[in-house]
Amino acid sequence: MGTPELMVVAVVVLVLFGGSQLPKLAKNLGAAQRELKKAMEEGKSDDSSSDSK
Repeated sequence: MGTPELMVVAVVVLVLFGGSQLPKLAKNLGAAQRELKKAMEEGKSDDSSSDSK
């Protein structure tokens, strides 16, 4: 994806969600990303602990 495509996506997001909803959307995406990273780290630690048994 190039710059023109990203600009089109940004405009569509602004139209769909509106300017007032973007901070809330970004906050929710950040929380989901942190939760996913935490779960992946827990999965790795579970795998390594079961391998040592």
